Amino acid sequence: MHLTESLRIFARVAELASFSAAAEQLGLPRTSVSAAVREAEAELGTRLLHRTTRRVQLTQDGQVVYERALDLLADVDELRGLFQAEPAALRGRLRVDMPQTLARELVIPALPRFMAEHPALEIELSSVDRRVDLVREGFDCVLRVGHLADSSLIARPLGAYRMVNLASPAYLQAHGRPRKLADLGRHRLVHYVPTLGNKADGFEHVDADGTVHTLAMDGALTVNTTAAYEAAALAGLGIVQVPEAGMRAHLQAGRLVEVLPKWRAAPLPVSIVYAHRRHLPQRVQVFMHWLAALITPRLQG
Repeated sequence: MHLTESLRIFARVAELASFSAAAEQLGLPRTSVSAAVREAEAELGTRLLHRTTRRVQLTQDGQVVYERALDLLADVDELRGLFQAEPAALRGRLRVDMPQTLARELVIPALPRFMAEHPALEIELSSVDRRVDLVREGFDCVLRVGHLADSSLIARPLGAYRMVNLASPAYLQAHGRPRKLADLGRHRLVHYVPTLGNKADGFEHVDADGTVHTLAMDGALTVNTTAAYEAAALAGLGIVQVPEAGMRAHLQAGRLVEVLPKWRAAPLPVSIVYAHRRHLPQRVQVFMHWLAALITPRLQG
């Protein structure tokens, strides 16, 4: 096995802290993964990983090799595609993650044309409500909606989603239409939290000078997925605060109605996030450029 391939396998083991998980993700026998790491250690003349029955951890030398390996492997990918100027020459696997609504409403419908232009490219598209660990789970890039925590990752801002307050006609018929914030005292909010058990924030709104306020509100239902949040609004279980872009079809069909347009939540920033590398593989660069061109025109800026 060539050193570059051994290093590629070693890097995945280091990221996942597991030989078994790396073997499953790479589609290789565990024995082959272990052998590749041993070959890399023999070639480099140093121990790269501490192995115990419970965990796998980088040695000090292993940490240095891992960081250098990321750059080396990116350079190899770049070199392989250096003289393949045609977009159709892109090949390899792309692993990406994005919110369910964006995937369903926007990205997946546009993918057939992109994949027809790059027939040798394989895409693994994850779409979960939790925030994936980009490095440990082996993602090339992720599309994130919301404010980002400080990290060593690189974020490319695309703009922001305008938020709206929506309720179903049946809910408004039963509870009346709120005209001002004071009216919310007799209304219910469908609460959304990423992890059940966490305290919901309440009704968010931004005043004229940009200050964000949160008004505590009653709610009979708390959900932890965007699909359930949307379904709860359509079922008439309360008011929801959502990005307008994902709800346009419901608004146009009259299944949901906007309320309190003067008191909207702060816009939600949208970003493409990827790991810091000196050179990104061409396939990742091309996909991120396509994704940005697809999404940016639909954001408010």
